[in-house]
Amino acid sequence: LQLVESGGGLVQPGGSLRLSCAVSGFWEHYAIAWFRQAPGKERERVVCVDSSGGSTTYVDSVKGRFTISRDNAENTVYLQMNGLKPEDTAMYYCAAASNYYCSGFNYGVEYWGKGTLVTVSS
Repeated sequence: LQLVESGGGLVQPGGSLRLSCAVSGFWEHYAIAWFRQAPGKERERVVCVDSSGGSTTYVDSVKGRFTISRDNAENTVYLQMNGLKPEDTAMYYCAAASNYYCSGFNYGVEYWGKGTLVTVSS
């Protein structure tokens, strides 16, 4: 698989961004997640969607603000981010696990994108 992220940028606190992850290859059996890594911090998994698009998981810090969706027809995963905070500033990476379910990420990431930078600042 190849994963290509887009949609990052500079936004003011309280603003919104929508990230896209375009996937090439046979991805129907892969769960897809967004990770982020802020300067000086470890990479963390933020959200995940299973292969069907029917099940999602979110880290507590983004619940109610971020929404992940998956369009299997367009081979794209979206991350809608609302109510952005300065602490959301990070490089955001799209990732795929060779598993139908998000629990597959517990065993590692098989494919990574190169990332897109999100900066939340006034």
